Amino acid sequence: MNASKQPRDLYAEVTHRIVNAIERGVRPWCRPWTSGQAAAGMMPRRHTGEAYRGVNVLLLWAAAQERGYTAHTWMTFRQAQAEGGQVRKGEKGTTVVFAGQFPPAVGANEESDEDAPTRQGRAYLRCYTVFNVEQVDGLQSSPEPQQVEAPKVDAAAQAFIARTGATVHHGGDRAFYAPGPDLVQLPHARQFRDVAAYLGTVTHELVHWTGHPGRLARQFGQRFGDRAYAVEELVAELGAAFVCARLNVSAEPRDDHAAYLAEWLAVLKADKRALFTAAAHAQRAADYLHELQGEAAMA
Repeated sequence: MNASKQPRDLYAEVTHRIVNAIERGVRPWCRPWTSGQAAAGMMPRRHTGEAYRGVNVLLLWAAAQERGYTAHTWMTFRQAQAEGGQVRKGEKGTTVVFAGQFPPAVGANEESDEDAPTRQGRAYLRCYTVFNVEQVDGLQSSPEPQQVEAPKVDAAAQAFIARTGATVHHGGDRAFYAPGPDLVQLPHARQFRDVAAYLGTVTHELVHWTGHPGRLARQFGQRFGDRAYAVEELVAELGAAFVCARLNVSAEPRDDHAAYLAEWLAVLKADKRALFTAAAHAQRAADYLHELQGEAAMA
């Protein structure tokens, strides 16, 4: 009798890949680009121009760093063919995932119409393979975003912070979010090496700010116990990277976060879904901050 083939554990596969990168000393969410590429945008995108989200951003950033891609657009084998291109022989694709829910099962004795709003379907995760456009020959037209002048990040940084409505105080030599008074404390902007370092720090603290009970009400204590604080720090680091990428600024890792690497690895190895949880919360926080920009977010 032939042994049945074991189904793929996509949660474990994705987590293993990111854990391996961290253990090699690479944080996939940090600087997967160069400053010269900022004008084209930093978020990985589908061939339609739609930006990837959540854990897929980390997967594609990791692949870009590992293989040296500078383009930000990705497509499936069939999409490349539909655009008149052909993935080069021997090229290795990158796995991305899609999360969804099966419709809830309805038993023979259930009142399907009235009970439907209270039932929940079973979650599932599927994967598919994409290729960077640098792996594709013969594309009829370049799907890369049109090159635009990079924004003046000094003005953009101050405007972004102001539009959140957060209370931000400057002074001292520490950066932190204080939940009690609900405020962000930062050194003066002139004390930072450059605007990118300042914006990376303030967006990190603003992601913490989004977790307030009156906003996204983010809590990890029940699931992660003593490591809840480390998970919140991972959310803030990922969220800051997502926000800065949308602002075309490369967020650099903060030196004081190196101490969390061991904790992050321990959490990810113990819980194969922790990375997905952190990335999802980081995406929600980034979306929340972006939505507070109002009409400016659409510009």
